[in-house]
This record gives sequence, structure tokens and C-alpha cells, in this order.
Amino acid sequence: MSAEVRVALIGYGLAGACFHAPTIAVTPGLRLATIVTASPERQERARREHPAARVVDRVDAVFADPSEHDLVVIATPNSTHVPLALAALAAGQAVVVDKPFAPTAEEARRVVAEARRRGLFVSAYHQRRWDSETLTLRRLIGEGSLGDVLRFESRLERWRPVPRGGWRESDAPGGAGGLLYDLGSHLVDQARHLFGPVAGVYAELDRRRAGIAVDDDVFVALTHVSGVRSHLWASAVAGQLGPRVRALGTRAAYVKVHSDGQEAALLAGERPEGPNWGVEPRARWGLLGVGDEASPVRSEPGAYPRYYAGVVASLRHGAPPPVDPDDAVAGLEIIAAAQRSAAGGETVALPAAR
Repeated sequence: MSAEVRVALIGYGLAGACFHAPTIAVTPGLRLATIVTASPERQERARREHPAARVVDRVDAVFADPSEHDLVVIATPNSTHVPLALAALAAGQAVVVDKPFAPTAEEARRVVAEARRRGLFVSAYHQRRWDSETLTLRRLIGEGSLGDVLRFESRLERWRPVPRGGWRESDAPGGAGGLLYDLGSHLVDQARHLFGPVAGVYAELDRRRAGIAVDDDVFVALTHVSGVRSHLWASAVAGQLGPRVRALGTRAAYVKVHSDGQEAALLAGERPEGPNWGVEPRARWGLLGVGDEASPVRSEPGAYPRYYAGVVASLRHGAPPPVDPDDAVAGLEIIAAAQRSAAGGETVALPAAR
């Protein structure tokens, strides 16, 4: 491996251009060497935003000479995640796969097994573990400020009454379209990250907007082995947004109305660097306490750059991956259970806690 980890980024849509590329570009030890996109408009944007990177229109250019790259980042439509990951592993390259890691847990296990057989790094890009509210809640739990957590509520809601089309809203077989895969992947991963394995899943998956072919209004209830219950919402039809998170404990509650600001900053073209990255103003802090005695509690700065810093530590120093791929497998098993629950109208018990 070269002195710098040379990265090939496959895909330059929303995920590639706004989340992966800016973070890779500012991470010490990484070099964005190649960007792959077939779109002429996106090629022009990539050259403008990352002039030192080579921009190509075919993925074959990445695999033709595997010695040119050390890490392949896959930020393409969901249906292509597995074949591209397997191709990268076959070329002897480490792999990061955007969420959802795969359309099914079985396919995800295949990728993980192949990486382990070859002794190669693989990880799922669940950067929302480093949302401000998630980091703050982990701190509060660790400090004992909440007591024993009883219930966790988490929302990723939007107001998009008119479908936008595209692959995220397609019901093509194997396409992993819909909000359960899109935002639900994050919500499930955050809940497992905070409260551990899941024993039971109940879900309601609805198609609310005219002409929509996939779920656009989602509720998932998880029963964790620990006894915590997580209630998770994702919606494209939320005209009034609920609190981003609410955690109820035996000593106090934590409620945060505002969501982490990193996504908005990245979409606005900011780069995730500098001492003020992810820092929230007091007006966006959550409340901790009971009733009228609740008071603002300092938010931990959002820290998406920690994901790729963790990738470097893993590749260079043998540290564990920032997101264990087995967590992605477990998340997909929960998503499959949610689909079965919604179809049958009943709670689905997972045969082995996930």
C-alpha cells in the first residue's frame, strides 16, 4: 500500500459528491485518486471540485490495474452495491459500501465472507453514528444522566409531497428502493449502535403519495435484548417535523428537536474540516431533565470525518473498522423482519438477536 491510501470513488451523485468525496478529500492519509461517473455533467462537477483526481466514465478503469488504488468506495444505486463490492474484492482492494450495504442480508453475508476469505477490509458507510444527537446521547448514557433508558424515539422526516422519481423511489426487483432502505437503514443502525441487539420487530410501511411505488412513510418498533424499546420514523409526508430524538430514562429524559447540521452543511458545499465543524449553537441543543426543570444540555459536535479517519486507522494500523460489516448484516436482517411484519401485521421475532 502506498504512503497515502489511494481512493477510487465510484459514483458522484448525492452520496458520492456531497458525503464521500468532501470527507475523503480532507482526511489525513487518504488521497482521492479517481472518481467514476458516466454523467458528463457530474464529470464536469467532479473535475471542478477535485481537480487533482482523475475522472473516468467507466468502472473498468478502476479494476483494469488494481495496483493504482488501495480503497474502493461504492456510492452508486443500491442494486449495484454487491456486484461492485465483489469486483473490488476480487481485484484485491479494500471496500467501503454506502448504505444499504446490500439489498438483502444474504447478499451482505456473501460480501463479508469474500472479504474475510481474502483478508481484505470491508465496511458499511453508516456515518450517522457520528450525528451530534447520537454522540450526545451516548455521552449522557455513559454519564448516567438518564438512568436506565426505557424508550428511544428517533425520526428522519421530510416534507416532499411530490415524488422525485429515480432509483430511490423505484420498485425494481433487487433495487432496494423506498424509505425503509434509505433513511430506515440509518435509524436501525443508530438504534442498534446505542442499545444493542434486537429480538423483535414490528413495522408499518405505507405508500402515501399518489403514484409512488415504494414505501414513503415508515414506522418501525424494535425490542432490544436489553429491554429498551426503539420507535423509529421515516417519512416523506411530514408537514410538521417531530423531535429528532427523544430518550426516556428512569432518572430523566433527553429531547432534541433539531437534527444534526452536517448534512445541510455538506449539501451547501462546505468541507468537513476546521475546529467549528459540527459544532451546534446553543439554540439547537436538546433538553435534559424532567418536566419544567429540563434545561439545555451541550451537544457533542457532529463528527462525520471520524468515519474515514477510522478507515485509515484500520488500513494502516489494524484497528477495527469504523463500522463492523456484521452490523450491516444485522441491520438488513431487521429490515427484512420489518417487511415481513408490515405484510403480516404482526411482530416478528428474530431467531437469533440481531
